[in-house]
Amino acid sequence: MCEQDRRFVDGCAIFYRQSKFRLIKDYLVEFNQLAMLAANGPACHDMMNRVMTKDNIGLVALLETKEEIYSHTFSNGILPSDHKKLLFVCTAHIHWDPEYSDVKVIQTLMLLSELKAIMEDAIQKHRKSSNASIDCTSVPLVLCGDFNSLPNSGVIEFMRNGKISMNHADFKDLSYQSYLQKISRADVNSTQSTDIIHHFKLQSAYETTSSPIMPYTNYTYDFKGIIDYVFFSLQLMRVLGVLGPLDPEWLLSNQIVGCPHPNVPSDHFSLLVEFELDPTISDISKNYNSKTSITTSSILTRK
Repeated sequence: MCEQDRRFVDGCAIFYRQSKFRLIKDYLVEFNQLAMLAANGPACHDMMNRVMTKDNIGLVALLETKEEIYSHTFSNGILPSDHKKLLFVCTAHIHWDPEYSDVKVIQTLMLLSELKAIMEDAIQKHRKSSNASIDCTSVPLVLCGDFNSLPNSGVIEFMRNGKISMNHADFKDLSYQSYLQKISRADVNSTQSTDIIHHFKLQSAYETTSSPIMPYTNYTYDFKGIIDYVFFSLQLMRVLGVLGPLDPEWLLSNQIVGCPHPNVPSDHFSLLVEFELDPTISDISKNYNSKTSITTSSILTRK
């Protein structure tokens, strides 16, 4: 892509610590290409003119833990037979414009649908037994990014609750029914439902307490709100800690009423989460006289 074109497209990146993880494979999710494939039939006007014209993307990385990270966990040097763990990391940048809530939800549906297909394909190739089930919820997932969506939006409702109605107001009664029905039929459990569902059982890392940790993740002169998120597989990972917000008193004393600012270069505040990967490992390690847990704090995503 030439330098001129780069100025008009959004990008994402996933960084990982090579001393702890091995990259098995990476994947690119291009929403406009998926919209082009979905824009078939007479009722495809909105898919073509609203979704296909947006250049947002998502990235997926399949990582595998390295033996070196267990060196302090098992003091006698004996590793369990399943010590190598797979981990999926996904980041995305969803369309920004509040007037296009339908595009935001469609892009999110596409992301989760593609992620399910990617994970099932990878699990099939890396399963240890031909009799093992292909279950996309059996491998831990970190799903994060700039979703440009408030906590009460259809996007976050779908991510958090695992379902969204085809009649949700965020679709704006536009002509997406054929695509939504196709997505719904792809899940055998939702053939008789008007809901579109996913089975990832996601939890927001910044919503593990009764009150929100971050009052806002985007801080501009005319808008302040939560639009960036870090989701994770609730049953396979545990949050050990998160990075909190900037001190409001510091912002006030420095007269920072919006960003970017000379002291704060981005209008998006950083989200940082330390995870324990597969909490059951703590129970295993007790048998080896070790108190060290395995964490995946060495993954960084940027949009």
